[in-house]
Amino acid sequence: MLRHPPAPKRTAPTHRVAAATIAVAMLAAAGAAPAAPGPAGEPDTTDLQRWVEASAAAAWTAGQDDAGGHAAAAKAAPVRIEVRLGSLGGRPRLPACARFEPFVPPSARLWGPSHIGVRCVEGGSWTMMVPVTVSVYGPALVADRPLAAGAAADPDSFRIDQVDLTAARGAPVADPAQLAGRALARPLRAGEPLRAQDLRVLQTVAAGDPVRIRLVGPGFTVSSDGFALAGAGEGQSLRVRTGTGRLLVGTVHDRVVEVKL
Repeated sequence: MLRHPPAPKRTAPTHRVAAATIAVAMLAAAGAAPAAPGPAGEPDTTDLQRWVEASAAAAWTAGQDDAGGHAAAAKAAPVRIEVRLGSLGGRPRLPACARFEPFVPPSARLWGPSHIGVRCVEGGSWTMMVPVTVSVYGPALVADRPLAAGAAADPDSFRIDQVDLTAARGAPVADPAQLAGRALARPLRAGEPLRAQDLRVLQTVAAGDPVRIRLVGPGFTVSSDGFALAGAGEGQSLRVRTGTGRLLVGTVHDRVVEVKL
């Protein structure tokens, strides 16, 4: 059975996506509440950290909505965001500044290694870039043991764990229901997250297999026997030949090929 690990100990500041956080991000992105100066007129790193965390949370939520309105799913399985700011040391001394305004450059994305801009809006006229690393942790299915390519994607072979989504090369799978009728397209190491591209449809019909063909039209259904002309799995398209030699294309459902007329 799928196992859920105990809540991890947090060793760095973390923030869940929340409406209040998003509101702060929107205000900051609009230029409100510029950051106060730190020692010797430099940007305060605590304020910058909070601004990046809020902006990254807003960007994550906006990205979920743009990808298909998955805001509800994001709330059901919240992510946490960790931000690491690069050093501000070793820079030429800049003119004194009373207030700063952080911003995300057009070429930057708050995802993994990136950077933000900081401009002086009172007392000086300069802009500098600050390196940042944004990690987004969310739930994903992780292999409980080494798994071979071609093996059935059995939910009992996985556990749900928190993984860094910014480090994953592809979209991790978090819903065990997506494993139904699927096999592994490549081997997985123990502890490795499962990605959508690691799954393939498990073939249930091979070329030459006898199949049942269901013809579905407006107000009627007709069934007959035939043969598969290729291999296919659940939900995939398949070419078949009827007993009279007619070629048809339908969709596989429980070894029945449904052809819509």
